[in-house]
Amino acid sequence: MTANPVSVNSTPSLISPEIGFPSTSPANPPLKIGVLASGSGSNFEVIAEAIKKGQLNVQIPVLIYNNPEAKAAARAEKYGIPSILLNHRDCKTREELDTKIVKTFQEYDVEWVVMAGWMRIVTKVLLDAFHDKVINIHPSLLPSFPGIRAVEQALAAKVKITGCTVHIAHLEVDSGPILMQAAVPVLPDDTAETLHARIQVQEHKIMVGAIALIAESHQKHCD
Repeated sequence: MTANPVSVNSTPSLISPEIGFPSTSPANPPLKIGVLASGSGSNFEVIAEAIKKGQLNVQIPVLIYNNPEAKAAARAEKYGIPSILLNHRDCKTREELDTKIVKTFQEYDVEWVVMAGWMRIVTKVLLDAFHDKVINIHPSLLPSFPGIRAVEQALAAKVKITGCTVHIAHLEVDSGPILMQAAVPVLPDDTAETLHARIQVQEHKIMVGAIALIAESHQKHCD
């Protein structure tokens, strides 16, 4: 007898801290976040949709993407958000790319930077310009399994629980203070694809949740 396929939404998860969407005052200016994306832009769209629904007192003045084939640009167009291609292949160094990113974000008065599937290692140029105001999402329960192929690392280690993390980005890859995490069980028959799909469901939740925490703190500062 063959078991029924497991839905990506069917396994329970634990999110900490618990996600809540505090009431926002339209009288306060929205937090301006610049988003960096390299691929499909699914995390970007989740953020944009939460803003549209009034869950976040946040504005996205601009999306920067580094891959000409990235679908994130089309998602930005859908929400009327400007998108700018800064192709890393046109830059001789990582610092040169980050200099262009900083200049663009400053032109759009960006206050916080969100790496939503940004597949480039950032440098001091970006991190110093937005000190402790750059957040990243990673598909593991950091500090476990930093770096590339985190899902494959978890499967190879035969852990029973993995997950995803939103954290303040520091210079060392996938390091910095943790803002929010979601734990995801590893099922006996999981592949990298099935496990990553379930982790991504939780990524979308904690990305919005972490931005909500930041926006709430910003609002209190404005009151």
